[in-house]
Amino acid sequence: MRVALLGPTTVETEDGTPVDIGGARVRMLVARLALDPGRPVPTTTLIDDLWGEQPPADATNALQSLVSRLRKVCPVALEPGGYRLGVATEDVDVFRFERLRAAGRLDEALALWRGDALADVREAPFAAPTAARLEEARLAAEEDRGELDVAALTALHEKHPLRERLAGLLMRALCAQGRQSDALRVFAEVRERLADELGLDPSQELRDVHLAAVRGELGPRPVADRLPVRLTSFVGRDEELTEISGLLAGARLVTLVGPGGAGKTRLATEVAARHPLHGKGRVWFAALAGVHTAEDLPGVVLKAFELRMAGDPMRRPNEGMDRIAEVLGAGDSLLVLDNCEHLIAAAAEFTGRLLRRVPNLRVLATSREPLAIDGESLCPIGPLSVPNGQADVSGFGAVRLFLDRAVAVKPGFRLNESTVDDVKLICRRLDGMPLALELAAARLRSMTVRQITQRLDDRFRLLTSGSRTALPRQRTLRAVVEWSWDLLTEDELVLARRLAVFPAGADLAAVEEVCGEDALYVLTSLVEKSIVDVVELDGEARYRMLETIRVYAAEQLDASGEKQEFVGRFRRYYRDVAVRWEPFVRSARQLEAIKVYQAEQDNVVAALRGAIDDHEAGLAADLLGGMFWYWLIKGDNERSERYVREVLALAADLPGDVVATFRAMKMIMSAIPGLPEPVEASQVIEDCVRTGATQKYPSLAIALPMLAFLSQNKELARREVLRAATSEDAWARAGAEWANSFILTEDGDLAGAEQARDRAYDQFTAVGDRWGSAMTLGMKAAFVSHTGDNLAAIALYQQGLEVARELGSVEDAVQQRWRLAVEYARLGDNEAAAREVAEAEQVVHDAGNDQLNLMIGYAKAEVMLRSDRTPEARELSARFREAATTAAALTPFVTEWSAILDARIALAEGRPDEAEAHVVVAVTTTSDRNDMPDLAAVTELLARVRHVQGRPEAAARLLGLAHVIRGRLDLGDPGVRHLVAELGEPAPPDITKAEARQRVRDEAGLG
Repeated sequence: MRVALLGPTTVETEDGTPVDIGGARVRMLVARLALDPGRPVPTTTLIDDLWGEQPPADATNALQSLVSRLRKVCPVALEPGGYRLGVATEDVDVFRFERLRAAGRLDEALALWRGDALADVREAPFAAPTAARLEEARLAAEEDRGELDVAALTALHEKHPLRERLAGLLMRALCAQGRQSDALRVFAEVRERLADELGLDPSQELRDVHLAAVRGELGPRPVADRLPVRLTSFVGRDEELTEISGLLAGARLVTLVGPGGAGKTRLATEVAARHPLHGKGRVWFAALAGVHTAEDLPGVVLKAFELRMAGDPMRRPNEGMDRIAEVLGAGDSLLVLDNCEHLIAAAAEFTGRLLRRVPNLRVLATSREPLAIDGESLCPIGPLSVPNGQADVSGFGAVRLFLDRAVAVKPGFRLNESTVDDVKLICRRLDGMPLALELAAARLRSMTVRQITQRLDDRFRLLTSGSRTALPRQRTLRAVVEWSWDLLTEDELVLARRLAVFPAGADLAAVEEVCGEDALYVLTSLVEKSIVDVVELDGEARYRMLETIRVYAAEQLDASGEKQEFVGRFRRYYRDVAVRWEPFVRSARQLEAIKVYQAEQDNVVAALRGAIDDHEAGLAADLLGGMFWYWLIKGDNERSERYVREVLALAADLPGDVVATFRAMKMIMSAIPGLPEPVEASQVIEDCVRTGATQKYPSLAIALPMLAFLSQNKELARREVLRAATSEDAWARAGAEWANSFILTEDGDLAGAEQARDRAYDQFTAVGDRWGSAMTLGMKAAFVSHTGDNLAAIALYQQGLEVARELGSVEDAVQQRWRLAVEYARLGDNEAAAREVAEAEQVVHDAGNDQLNLMIGYAKAEVMLRSDRTPEARELSARFREAATTAAALTPFVTEWSAILDARIALAEGRPDEAEAHVVVAVTTTSDRNDMPDLAAVTELLARVRHVQGRPEAAARLLGLAHVIRGRLDLGDPGVRHLVAELGEPAPPDITKAEARQRVRDEAGLG
């Protein structure tokens, strides 16, 4: 049990749990007993000390009542000499304060004070004189400490204006800050007050301080800076600085652990330079990199103190420790031990002994592995933050450091459109590691930034331009890695080089399967030595190497002769992973499968890339087949299309069903925008049927009907829908309904199409495919919106958004918000529309996806236009048109989308002829690719243009054509609703969609 009296009276158990000791009189009793810890206090003394000259009538019984109440929570015993509180002297803060003060540990002693002594029991007769004595001791300790803290000394001086020693300390502190006039004012005030109140002159000691201040002898004094010289600015570790400072405030040993080149030494130096003890000359820095034996360690530390060992050589270790402890024990101290990893055991023993001997010492160590001693707090130091697709990269730590060092060697270097992509690539490929970035920046003396990026695959030859004054192991990137590599045991070396086959890291199961069984303990040792990093992903540990270490490890694997064996193991393992999880991507385990693919994608891609390059056709096809549908769900069409082309180049060595399936996928991906060649599409579909691919690959249940539909072969499309609808696979049956909705829409059976979508949604939901559900919800929402029920459409879009968020698809979530924003604007709720755009912008910003950012810019322009903020819409449209031309995925649509938006802007500004010119562009593109839904929307826009031009008959005619093309008018669009209200809803002409398409082209002057 512990009792605290230096402030309000408190009692707590050994584990720190507070004890409720009751009312004021009981608190007085426990405080009085605690002033004689472990000793009996006579009853008469207690009565006098608690009640003074006015004790109660039956004081003895009153005291016994208090004791009885106290015994319920505190150990109080009645002994021959009186009542005794069962606590030791060390358990009462008053006596700890006195012991620490006597030992000269004034900071620790003063830290025990929580306010005025005995603050809540001052009414007791014993309290006032005791509190006065303790306050005097506290002031004396403050004075003995001699701290030059002006704020603290000023507060004490105002409270005790006649304490001359305190006034002298304040004068010295003010002079140390260059405030000589303030110091002289303090002397004048004290002198006047001493004369007025006591009739005394200042003491000789205070007069001496005054004289020294007048002579200017107490000005700011230089403090010894024993840290390495900082010749460069410190960039990019603001969070770590705060964290380490916080750790040092509460722990006596803080170790910065991390791989070579992470900047641990520079960070430790910066932390030490900013520490309060640095301004008092109480910080020392010992560089251990050059120490070769444990016996040399004390000598290196003494050298940091500018001391040398003398005497009997056999006694030098003990003598060195004694002298180190003597220097550090003279006051609060901070010792930086840099580069402990190669002497880890000796450094740990030395640090432990030193911390035990010097209670007022704190140690900040840097190492590639922990010292692993009691009381150690670890601060992992990894790479600087690296951009990952964001447009604005200037705030990332890696970019800031590279630019800072780049400008130092090439003053004209700037982050602009011509350099930003190369800078991002350098930061990412070099893992954001400070030393590697500095070496890369140094190359700008003789190379362009583009030349640097082109040679990053040969990084160890490239990055050799370090400072000539740096340690040899810090002058080249290879030397940094070799320093760590040389510290590994044989088992660690073997596993480390084999781990090079994993570009994206791996879990333990993968490591043991590929690299060898029983790898766990060696693997954890590599983590301890900062060769391998470990992160927790969904409760499972995942191990990875920084890219630079992995490149070096790959060299060692190649040199060992093991490369072919372990690369083969790696590829086969991830082939099995991809194939095993592929069916689950379309099932109730979809989210689980997606997490697996997200974690393993880079490994599978590396295996696929290697299999293609080595012409391992079957392995490559299996890997691609395992990943294809996941890429489709995530919207990664560019990657999937590229690898389909490359695998098809190996078609001669692949089975017919595989070739047919990939040809079908390639054709349908190429069909947006544009139309598949009908004969070729038909042949591909028949090949899939002939080879049995339709029974092997469920994804063909959607791909083949849609391929036939897009090539305008509706009979073949119906046949393939019927084939999929009879599949044993529930997902394939859902896909058949989804594809059938397109055919029914084309046939003009809108009710049947909606029923097909309902069935598709129900079936996708039943099998657990969120992607299919979200996709179908979006289609249902668009259908409902066309009926004019904007609120119902919004509800469906919101439902689709929730599914997309659950799926973890950023692109789908952003598109759902885009549609929500537009639908709110069509409803007239501009505030909700702006909110959805802002939410989408935040998602895109967090994801760092520039392409999605362009799409949001377009959506924002549309919302602005519908909100009658036409100038802002025009500006956003121009910005979109300029930026989107460089986005490969958007290039086919840029002209069309810009034309539609600019037409509506021109129409809103009363320029219908200019609007017509833009609409003609959109009619051309939509009709050329036979996109009936988009053509219908453009036709309605052209009808609005004709109406504003004063041609109502043409406008009505175009509305009728739009009705034929889509099957109904878009009554959810306020512009169309207004036009129908003006002209009436026209009867659609009895013509085919193809004829309607041609008449729209004729109306647009396209012939």
